[in-house]
Amino acid sequence: MMIRSLLLSAALSASAASAAELSVSVQVPALKVAEYHKPYVAIWVEKSDQSVAANLAIWYQTRDGKEPGTKWLPELRQWWRRSGRDLSLPVDGVSGATRSAGVQTLRFDDRKGVLAKLPPGDYTLVVEAVREVGGRELLKIPFTWPAKMPVQTAVQGEHELGTITLDLKP
Repeated sequence: MMIRSLLLSAALSASAASAAELSVSVQVPALKVAEYHKPYVAIWVEKSDQSVAANLAIWYQTRDGKEPGTKWLPELRQWWRRSGRDLSLPVDGVSGATRSAGVQTLRFDDRKGVLAKLPPGDYTLVVEAVREVGGRELLKIPFTWPAKMPVQTAVQGEHELGTITLDLKP
């Protein structure tokens, strides 16, 4: 009885330690332009029918006590049409301030948060960026969730986004 209890405890600990993970690195490029504004960025997972399976992050201008910056969110056109206009902002654990130039990394696992409810299947990671007095860019990376083996995939942006890297761990 004691051995079975120890084996069950070890099995539960091993399964908890081996949660599937998804990591996204978004490079916000440093642009040398006369009037620079940090980009608004939406990061989400979409299903094969292009509907939103999970919002991972929405970075937009936040102001202390003034207009919250949501006025310009419709400029993230794809995200806004598919999900944004139906959300009540800010979204806990998803909304955040715009980010400075450099690599920004987000990590998620299947034990909690948005990925806990994501059923196995084929998906696409979508990263959309728009910048005031700047351009717009949308990048996509297809993937299967949960991963059966470690996978790293990257795509390169052209102007508003740098390298987007998706890391999956079983």
